[in-house]
Parts: sequence; structure tokens; C-alpha cells
Amino acid sequence: MRRGRPDPEIPMPGSTLDFWRVEQYIPHKRLLLRAEMKMPGRAWLEFLANSDGASTTLHQTAQFEPRGFAGLLYWYLLWPVHQVIFRGMLRRIAATTRGMADSDDAAA
Repeated sequence: MRRGRPDPEIPMPGSTLDFWRVEQYIPHKRLLLRAEMKMPGRAWLEFLANSDGASTTLHQTAQFEPRGFAGLLYWYLLWPVHQVIFRGMLRRIAATTRGMADSDDAAA
């Protein structure tokens, strides 16, 4: 049974985000998610934010630990699909944060 998120804005360790479980959250630095989907292996998605004060660079890393031949087959067959999904995810994050910055500038 899913517990959900006690706070919709803060991804607390142990809470869920869609099909992911939050393993670690360091505000403005790191978000590590573990996949809770049925698959032949274990998967993690990590976001690292590096800020120089004027801008922030977001690094996204997907890791997969395959279980046997089925896991390897799964990873390599879905690799092109994952590329599209993860790129789209980063574009949506960038668009959202740009929109947030624009609204902050307008409020100032």
C-alpha cells in the first residue's frame, strides 16, 4: 500500500513520487529515487543540483541493476525509450523552474 507524501512540496525519504520511492533528499542539492515498478532488476533516478549563485545546473542519472538475462534485455530494449522520457523530464523541469523564476521576477 502506498503511503503517499505527507507534504506535497517536500519529498521526504520514504515517501512516494508516482512509481518512485524517495531514498534521499538534500534540499537544493540531491534527490535520489528508487523505482517501485515491476521489472527484472532494481533502478534508481538521481538528480544533483549545482548552483553558482546566478544559475543552477541539474544532472540527472538513471541507474539500473539488472537481474539476469531478462534484466539486461529489458534495459537495452527500453534504453531508447528511456532516453526520450528522461530528456522530456529534464525539459519539463527546466520549463517549470523558468516559469517560477519569471513569476518571482514579476512579483519583485
